[in-house]
Amino acid sequence: MSERIYVGVGGWTYEPWRDNFYPKGLPQAQELHYASRHLTAIEVNGTFYSTFKPPTFAKWRDETPDGFMFSLKAHRFATHRRELATAGESIERFTQSGLVELGDKLGPIVWQFMPTKQFDAGDVEAFLKLLPRELKGRPLRHVLDARHPSFATEEYLDLLAKYDCTTVYADSEKYPAIPHARSPLAYLRLMRTVSEEATGYQSEALERWAQGAREWVAQDAKNEAFVFFISGAKERAPAAAQAFLKMV
Repeated sequence: MSERIYVGVGGWTYEPWRDNFYPKGLPQAQELHYASRHLTAIEVNGTFYSTFKPPTFAKWRDETPDGFMFSLKAHRFATHRRELATAGESIERFTQSGLVELGDKLGPIVWQFMPTKQFDAGDVEAFLKLLPRELKGRPLRHVLDARHPSFATEEYLDLLAKYDCTTVYADSEKYPAIPHARSPLAYLRLMRTVSEEATGYQSEALERWAQGAREWVAQDAKNEAFVFFISGAKERAPAAAQAFLKMV
């Protein structure tokens, strides 16, 4: 069951994780190697801001163990626009940039919208139509990160189901918590870690999330859960992810 629950953090290069999560003196070049052996997934934020080349994705693939997964945030040029329907060229540029080099370690692709982007059914559907379903024979999974409360509607969920996509479920003070239950893929961003807790969240709260993930994957053999500890007290994110992994 737990092999269908992937747990991690955002990125792997963060100064406060040195001498905290990472062993003292660990070379920065070895941080991905270390992180990927103590977590089971990483959400890559760098791809949101920069375009990477195929050798970089191949390097990430080779530095991480079998079964590890990368979730990639799509480039903001594709999503930070007034009309999502115009994103076709940017979507193609991102998906053709070398993602396929990750092989079996290519997890969901996250398309993060601007917080001010309001739900427009026609525009969202036009965007969903643009998303490629496969990449050189490898199926792609798409997750929309809708940050405006207007997306918390049945119409939005209907559109996601129609195009076999899912939405981010955020545990956050700033962003809406939108259910994912019409997709076999659950994608959670847990964003309330606090510095006062050694594991970011109180153990009771972590256990509730872990129980939800266990129950989700137990419902159907196709169900998967990706759980990322993001934002909040970021210095606590690795400890939160490791505690969560022990629970599942």
